[in-house]
Amino acid sequence: MHIIYHCYGGAHSSVTAASIHLGLISPQKLPTAEEIMSLPFYDVPTQQEHGFLRFLGSDQKGNRIYIVGRRGLKKCFPALVESLAGLLEIPKEELLIVDTVPHVNWMMMLGGYLSRRLGVVSLGRPLVIRGTLKAYPDFVNLVRGIQAKTEGATTI
Repeated sequence: MHIIYHCYGGAHSSVTAASIHLGLISPQKLPTAEEIMSLPFYDVPTQQEHGFLRFLGSDQKGNRIYIVGRRGLKKCFPALVESLAGLLEIPKEELLIVDTVPHVNWMMMLGGYLSRRLGVVSLGRPLVIRGTLKAYPDFVNLVRGIQAKTEGATTI
Protein backbone atom coordinates (compact mmCIF):
# COMPACT_ATOMS: atom_id res chain seq x y z
CA MET A 1 0.00 0.00 0.00
CA HIS A 2 1.09 3.58 -0.67
CA ILE A 3 0.29 5.98 2.18
CA ILE A 4 0.67 9.68 1.43
CA TYR A 5 0.60 12.16 4.32
CA HIS A 6 -0.04 15.65 2.97
CA CYS A 7 -0.21 19.16 4.37
CA TYR A 8 0.20 22.70 3.10
CA GLY A 9 3.99 22.90 2.94
CA GLY A 10 5.25 19.36 3.54
CA ALA A 11 7.53 20.58 6.31
CA HIS A 12 5.82 19.95 9.65
CA SER A 13 2.55 18.06 10.16
CA SER A 14 2.99 15.54 7.32
CA VAL A 15 6.61 14.97 8.36
CA THR A 16 5.57 14.42 11.98
CA ALA A 17 2.77 11.98 11.15
CA ALA A 18 4.86 10.01 8.64
CA SER A 19 7.73 9.83 11.14
CA ILE A 20 5.43 8.47 13.84
CA HIS A 21 4.10 5.93 11.33
CA LEU A 22 7.62 4.77 10.47
CA GLY A 23 8.73 4.61 14.11
CA LEU A 24 11.30 7.37 13.70
CA ILE A 25 9.79 8.90 16.84
CA SER A 26 7.91 7.04 19.53
CA PRO A 27 4.14 7.33 19.83
CA GLN A 28 4.54 6.38 23.49
CA LYS A 29 6.19 9.59 24.71
CA LEU A 30 6.45 13.24 23.79
CA PRO A 31 9.63 13.78 21.77
CA THR A 32 12.16 16.49 22.56
CA ALA A 33 12.65 19.52 20.34
CA GLU A 34 15.93 17.98 19.21
CA GLU A 35 14.19 14.76 18.19
CA ILE A 36 11.62 16.74 16.21
CA MET A 37 14.33 18.75 14.45
CA SER A 38 16.20 15.57 13.53
CA LEU A 39 13.26 14.23 11.51
CA PRO A 40 13.90 14.06 7.77
CA PHE A 41 12.61 17.22 6.04
CA TYR A 42 11.27 18.82 9.25
CA ASP A 43 11.22 22.61 8.73
CA VAL A 44 13.34 22.19 5.58
CA PRO A 45 11.26 22.26 2.36
CA THR A 46 11.02 25.54 0.48
CA GLN A 47 8.13 26.88 -1.59
CA GLN A 48 9.87 25.63 -4.72
CA GLU A 49 9.70 22.08 -3.37
CA HIS A 50 5.93 22.06 -2.82
CA GLY A 51 4.26 19.37 -4.89
CA PHE A 52 7.23 16.99 -4.79
CA LEU A 53 6.29 13.60 -3.40
CA ARG A 54 8.99 12.39 -0.98
CA PHE A 55 9.41 8.75 -0.04
CA LEU A 56 10.31 8.46 3.66
CA GLY A 57 10.46 4.68 3.96
CA SER A 58 8.45 1.50 4.37
CA ASP A 59 6.70 0.50 7.57
CA GLN A 60 6.89 -2.94 9.19
CA LYS A 61 4.09 -4.23 6.96
CA GLY A 62 5.76 -3.06 3.76
CA ASN A 63 3.52 -0.02 3.25
CA ARG A 64 5.39 2.74 1.44
CA ILE A 65 5.15 6.07 3.31
CA TYR A 66 5.34 9.43 1.52
CA ILE A 67 4.97 13.12 2.37
CA VAL A 68 4.04 16.06 0.17
CA GLY A 69 3.28 19.75 0.49
CA ARG A 70 0.22 20.39 -1.67
CA ARG A 71 -0.26 24.11 -0.97
CA GLY A 72 -3.79 25.25 -1.79
CA LEU A 73 -4.83 22.06 -3.61
CA LYS A 74 -6.58 20.65 -0.55
CA LYS A 75 -9.89 19.86 -2.26
CA CYS A 76 -8.56 18.49 -5.55
CA PHE A 77 -5.38 16.82 -4.24
CA PRO A 78 -6.94 13.41 -3.49
CA ALA A 79 -8.58 13.26 -6.93
CA LEU A 80 -5.31 14.30 -8.58
CA VAL A 81 -3.34 11.56 -6.82
CA GLU A 82 -6.03 8.94 -7.40
CA SER A 83 -6.23 9.74 -11.12
CA LEU A 84 -2.43 9.57 -11.45
CA ALA A 85 -2.42 6.25 -9.60
CA GLY A 86 -5.06 4.98 -12.02
CA LEU A 87 -2.93 5.97 -15.00
CA LEU A 88 0.00 4.14 -13.40
CA GLU A 89 -2.26 1.11 -12.86
CA ILE A 90 -2.05 1.30 -9.08
CA PRO A 91 -5.40 0.08 -7.71
CA LYS A 92 -7.30 2.65 -5.66
CA GLU A 93 -7.37 0.13 -2.79
CA GLU A 94 -3.57 0.30 -2.62
CA LEU A 95 -3.60 4.05 -1.98
CA LEU A 96 -4.33 5.96 1.22
CA ILE A 97 -4.23 9.76 1.16
CA VAL A 98 -4.06 11.37 4.61
CA ASP A 99 -4.63 15.09 5.25
CA THR A 100 -2.72 16.13 8.38
CA VAL A 101 -3.88 19.77 8.36
CA PRO A 102 -6.92 19.24 10.63
CA HIS A 103 -4.43 18.50 13.43
CA VAL A 104 -2.39 21.68 12.92
CA ASN A 105 -2.73 24.37 15.60
CA TRP A 106 -2.16 28.13 15.38
CA MET A 107 1.43 27.85 16.65
CA MET A 108 2.29 25.45 13.84
CA MET A 109 0.61 27.70 11.27
CA LEU A 110 2.27 30.89 12.43
CA GLY A 111 5.64 29.26 13.11
CA GLY A 112 5.64 27.51 9.74
CA TYR A 113 4.72 30.75 7.97
CA LEU A 114 7.48 32.68 9.71
CA SER A 115 10.11 30.00 9.17
CA ARG A 116 9.35 28.62 5.72
CA ARG A 117 7.54 31.47 3.95
CA LEU A 118 9.22 34.55 5.41
CA GLY A 119 12.57 32.95 6.26
CA VAL A 120 12.49 34.20 9.85
CA VAL A 121 13.72 30.86 11.18
CA SER A 122 14.87 32.23 14.54
CA LEU A 123 11.26 33.14 15.43
CA GLY A 124 9.32 30.59 13.42
CA ARG A 125 11.16 27.38 14.21
CA PRO A 126 10.77 27.50 18.03
CA LEU A 127 7.08 28.32 17.60
CA VAL A 128 6.40 25.54 15.10
CA ILE A 129 8.25 23.03 17.30
CA ARG A 130 6.22 24.09 20.32
CA GLY A 131 3.03 23.73 18.27
CA THR A 132 4.12 20.31 17.02
CA LEU A 133 4.72 19.12 20.58
CA LYS A 134 1.31 20.42 21.65
CA ALA A 135 -0.40 18.66 18.73
CA TYR A 136 1.68 15.49 19.05
CA PRO A 137 -1.04 13.38 20.74
CA ASP A 138 -3.40 14.26 17.86
CA PHE A 139 -0.81 13.11 15.30
CA VAL A 140 -0.31 9.88 17.25
CA ASN A 141 -4.08 9.23 17.20
CA LEU A 142 -4.24 10.01 13.48
CA VAL A 143 -1.43 7.55 12.72
CA ARG A 144 -2.93 4.85 14.94
CA GLY A 145 -6.17 5.20 12.98
CA ILE A 146 -4.31 4.88 9.68
CA GLN A 147 -2.40 1.84 10.92
CA ALA A 148 -5.67 0.25 12.07
CA LYS A 149 -7.16 0.88 8.61
CA THR A 150 -4.27 -0.93 6.97
CA GLU A 151 -4.43 -3.97 9.28
CA GLY A 152 -4.93 -6.97 7.08
CA ALA A 153 -4.56 -4.95 3.88
CA THR A 154 -2.41 -6.48 1.22
CA THR A 155 0.86 -4.73 0.48
CA ILE A 156 2.62 -4.17 -2.81
